[in-house]
Amino acid sequence: MSTSTLQYEVPGISCEHCRTAIGKEVTAVAGVESVDVDLDTKVVSVRGEAVSDAAVRAAIDEAGYDIAPGA
Repeated sequence: MSTSTLQYEVPGISCEHCRTAIGKEVTAVAGVESVDVDLDTKVVSVRGEAVSDAAVRAAIDEAGYDIAPGA
């Protein structure tokens, strides 16, 4: 199986707390190897094998953030 990268635009992120909260929730998703939260571009990048898009979206929601519509 190959590693893939999923990206999500999350307009509500702006600080280190945001980075930590999203990182903690998304890292717990099965298959996730790394999470990068870019506060400047407001993009969350998730790398891993067989990572469920729905599970990552749910984890970001659980952290208290909304993914941009259409993202």
